[in-house]
Amino acid sequence: MNILKLVLKEILYRKTGFFLAFLSVVIAVSCLSGSFTLLKIHDLRTDRIIAEKEEQTQKKMKKLEDDYRKIMKKLGFNLLILPKGQNIGDLYSNDYAAKYLPEKYVETLKNSKLMTLIRHLVPILQQKIKWTEKERTIILVGVKGEKADAGLKEENMFDPVTPGTLVVGYELHKSLGIKLNEKVILLGKSFTAVKLQEERGNKDDISIWINLKEAQEMLDKKGIINGIMALECYCPLPIIQNIRADVEKILPETQVIELSTDVVTRAEARGRAEEAAKDAILSEKAHRLKLRDEMESFTSILVPLVILACAIWVGFIFFSNVRDRMFEVGILRAMGCSSSSIMRLFLYKAGIIGFIGGVVGYFIGLFVGTVLGESFSSVLTYLDLGLFLWIVFLTPIVSCLASWVPSVIAAGQDPANILGRE
Repeated sequence: MNILKLVLKEILYRKTGFFLAFLSVVIAVSCLSGSFTLLKIHDLRTDRIIAEKEEQTQKKMKKLEDDYRKIMKKLGFNLLILPKGQNIGDLYSNDYAAKYLPEKYVETLKNSKLMTLIRHLVPILQQKIKWTEKERTIILVGVKGEKADAGLKEENMFDPVTPGTLVVGYELHKSLGIKLNEKVILLGKSFTAVKLQEERGNKDDISIWINLKEAQEMLDKKGIINGIMALECYCPLPIIQNIRADVEKILPETQVIELSTDVVTRAEARGRAEEAAKDAILSEKAHRLKLRDEMESFTSILVPLVILACAIWVGFIFFSNVRDRMFEVGILRAMGCSSSSIMRLFLYKAGIIGFIGGVVGYFIGLFVGTVLGESFSSVLTYLDLGLFLWIVFLTPIVSCLASWVPSVIAAGQDPANILGRE
């Protein structure tokens, strides 16, 4: 006797019972599959939302850094690196440092790791002198093209002064009537005025800037400078406060003066903006995690209840099926069919229902979950092969367990009693 053939014929003969049991399995598996699909869509959407927010934050911070750089450029250099023994009072009273540094210190600092924190370096040599040709006391400033990190693509904050040219402070060109591109004699040497400064209201108004090497020659200070102007980076405040100690560690014979408290204010503002952006991302993560926990809690209650209800329903259908087929069971037993064969007759049917219902239910749940999740991606995007294999493996087992009691009852019947009643 071919039990599998009998099962298939019985399924075709009693289509309604098969369909109801099959429908129960499909509903249970669809709930499970749909719930997992919704959770997966939620996780993917969370990752996408967080990634988008992080990208937006990076763009905003990059723009903020660019704005900050422009602000800092307007503020000017905010660090002044001086010789260690230089008296600060003398610096302000004489308008220049009386002690000197080797010019090579600029290269030393430029090649240090600190250049990720300091964006611009300009060596200077300045001294108050008598401009004999104009009978004026001025501050002569020798400067060189700035030294910035080679990896940075930023415009110079301080344009180099080429040899043979000079830049004239506001009060000097205003009172002396110096015109743009005019030839000017300074300490016996001819220069061309290539730039006339606007009014600044400080010592720059009575200063003249020339090329550093020319200034060193004119002042007999070859290879030395008396200061390095620098710009602190747009970095967190604790780092800014440590820059002074770091510079003095790299250049032990120096001291660092911070020229503007605006730097701290700007850094604090940027730090607050960055923290606010991070808090927004963390808040979004927490919100999405809370939603997932709620979905997971609901799923953990709903799915087991649906599976239990469907298992009971499958058991009830098989009880009914056993009752309807009792005469058939009696004939099979009378023909010598064993109790185990009778059990297999029902369990095979339950296994077939579980297998087909599991496969169909998984894909229905996958589709419904995709639709409910409002995902516009392909359904196959959320296909979970591991979950599918577990469903295909476990659903027939659960279906067989649900039909186990009716199968045992059918297998334990005495054929004489069955046929006698009939």
